[in-house]
Amino acid sequence: MAKSKVKPRATKKGRPVNPARRRYCSFCKEKVAEVDYKDVTALRRFVSERGKIKTRRVSGACRRHQRQIAVAVKRAREMALLPYTAPASGSGEKHGGRRRRG
Repeated sequence: MAKSKVKPRATKKGRPVNPARRRYCSFCKEKVAEVDYKDVTALRRFVSERGKIKTRRVSGACRRHQRQIAVAVKRAREMALLPYTAPASGSGEKHGGRRRRG
C-alpha cells in the first residue's frame, strides 16, 4: 500500500490551519493562581465591546482560567465595575440595528 499525501487541514473559510502557532493562556504565562474581579483592566480584554464574555477560542485562555474569568466578570458586573451591556450610542440609528418587517 502506498502512503497518500496528507493535505493540511482547512478551516471553513478554506485557509489552511497553521498548527505551529500555539496560543497560550496569559494567566498561565504570568503564573496567576486566581483571577481577581477587582482587576478591571485585565478583565476588559476578555469582554467584547458589546459587553459579552469572549469564548475560550477567542480569548486564548485555558479552561481553568476561562471559568475564573467568567466568574470574575460576573462579580465585577454585580459590583458595577464592568457594564452588563455596551453603552447606548447616539449615532442616529432608528431601529437599533434591527430591521422591522412591514
